[in-house]
Amino acid sequence: MAKTRVLILKTGTTYPGIRADFGDFEDWFIRGLSPELELKVLDLPHGDLPGDPACWDGIVVTGSPAMVSDREPWSEEAAVWLASAVKAGTPVLGVCYGHQLLAHALGGNVGYHPQGRETGTKVVDLSDEAEQDPLFRTLPRHFKAQLTHKQSVLSLPPGAVLLGRSDFEPHQAFRIGECAWGVQFHPEFTDAIMRAYLQVQAPELDREGLDAESLLGEVTPAPEASSLLRRFSELVMDRRSR
Repeated sequence: MAKTRVLILKTGTTYPGIRADFGDFEDWFIRGLSPELELKVLDLPHGDLPGDPACWDGIVVTGSPAMVSDREPWSEEAAVWLASAVKAGTPVLGVCYGHQLLAHALGGNVGYHPQGRETGTKVVDLSDEAEQDPLFRTLPRHFKAQLTHKQSVLSLPPGAVLLGRSDFEPHQAFRIGECAWGVQFHPEFTDAIMRAYLQVQAPELDREGLDAESLLGEVTPAPEASSLLRRFSELVMDRRSR
């Protein structure tokens, strides 16, 4: 039997120093997703085209240093494509930029968070609806997650179900339809990657009035958040086997 096919849509690349030490965005997802999957990476900003969504059993959309509100042509084309994938019922997991792009594609509003940047290890609080959600129901009501973003989903798409929030970010996770999820946090980040981001960001954080040293000291592993990648893998494989 052929393997379950999952497409990783790469929407950008990380800082050169982090890439040298840890690999790039797609590598972190590959490590977190099930080894039983057949994975394909397409680089959207460099012109790769994903084709028919029905060719894939699942889709993952990475983070990016780009901004959804800039409406770059490759990003807008990807938004249209994602909307068609959701309509076709293909499971989707959008992370950070992918979360925002999915919301934008389906009629939500994305822009800069009015209070600025969120970065570091934070606590995500799940909603009552998450207890019945196929992806989130195995998670504790409160769990730690790695975060780094300036833009946010300012308003959810019509019909979206809010699954998670935090003190700073009201839309940490949502589901649209039966099997398309967006998460603002980074399940693919390890604590080492989070520390590396904070070290790179430190001069900017200090200028923004954030305490980079304190944020570094607060970084801890976030295994519950990371478990979403394996859980998403299992859901995609289960849907294909039906």
